[in-house]
Parts: sequence; structure tokens; C-alpha cells
Amino acid sequence: MKRSDINHAIEKAKLVMQQHSFCLPPFAYYHLTDWQNNVTNSHEIQQAHLGWDITDFNLGDFANVGLSLFTLRNQSPNNDKPYAEKIMVVHTGQVTPMHYHWKKMEDIINRGGGNLIVQLYHRNEDTDLLDYEKPVQISIDGEQRTIKAGEKICLSPGQSICLYPLLYHSFWAENDAVLAGEVSMANDDLTDNRFLEPLGRFSHIEEDVQPIHLLCSDYKEFLCR
Repeated sequence: MKRSDINHAIEKAKLVMQQHSFCLPPFAYYHLTDWQNNVTNSHEIQQAHLGWDITDFNLGDFANVGLSLFTLRNQSPNNDKPYAEKIMVVHTGQVTPMHYHWKKMEDIINRGGGNLIVQLYHRNEDTDLLDYEKPVQISIDGEQRTIKAGEKICLSPGQSICLYPLLYHSFWAENDAVLAGEVSMANDDLTDNRFLEPLGRFSHIEEDVQPIHLLCSDYKEFLCR
């Protein structure tokens, strides 16, 4: 992605969050000089990969395949947190590709906006691909349901779904952009994502302009020189 497109995505995400009265911590608004002045006080932020995360999964088509995230809390090597929390903006027409997590269990919550559509499949243990036959048992707001493989669940604002490890899932917004929350076990985006199709979790960035805010994947490049 071009840095200018990442900057634009961050500004759009901030507008959606403001629309739904979701407040971000101060470091969400740090510019590069702010980070440089707070390097020694932000070790946990850097080590836990907190902050902005804009990805097109290295497909170069952010409008159709992409996601805007902000990690609010997470485990790091120097804290004892076994949990993580993210806030995400899912725009209409924009899909998060089919994937599962090896270890992480998570709740995905529709915090407001349109409907969040979630499609689910079991993992075929022989092929590691989609199991088109096995029904999926899920919990929506604590209520148990059994659905067909590949069935699409519609989460309206306020609803949530629990996704357990090795469960393939993809999601997108319907009718309007969705502000989506994620509450989970400790998050490791470097090793815990298995995409159905070979994809990059973090985007290759073309530096055509200066960043308005650093991404969590930028810290090593900009703060450890």
C-alpha cells in the first residue's frame, strides 16, 4: 500500500470511531516527533504491537480486501496479560479473507454501524482446507447454535460471536461500515494466522508521503534507528 492510502484509511477509521463515540488512547494520535520524545516510556506499546494496523493483505486492493485495526491491549514479553483487545473498522465492500488462528480464541463484536456478516467453516484435518460438510457449533452472545458449513451469520449492532482456534472465518460489512471489537486471548499476528490463500498479514508499504501516525509494524523501522 502507498503510505498516502494508509494515512487516508486511518483518517476514515477515526471518523467512524468518532461517529460511534469510541475514544482511543492518546498514543493513537502521536506523530513521529511524539514517538521519538516518548521512546523510553513506550516499550510496552512497541513490544505488544499496540496501535494502528492498516492492511490490504498484500493484495493491493484495500477497498475490496482489507481491514483497519487498532490494538488497544495485548501481551508483551514484559507484562503478564493473557488477553488482547482490538477495535476494527470494516467498510462496506471490504472483505477480511478466510483464515483461522492456531491458538487464539476470540469474540468478535459488532459495536455499531451496519451488519457484520461472518462466514464459517471447519478445517479439514487431512487437507488443512475448508470442510464443506461438517456443521459448525457456535456461540452468539452465549446462546449455542449449530449451522451448516459455510453458512453466513449476520451480527447486528450489539451482537457478538465466539470463534475458537482452527475455525476458518471471513467477515465483511453490510449496509454501512461496521465498528467491530475483538476481545481475545493474547494476539500474535506474526505467527498465529493461517490464511486459506497465501497472503501477507502486513502490507508492503510504498513511502510516497510521511506517515500521519505510525503503524504497529512501523516501530522497529522508525524508532529503533
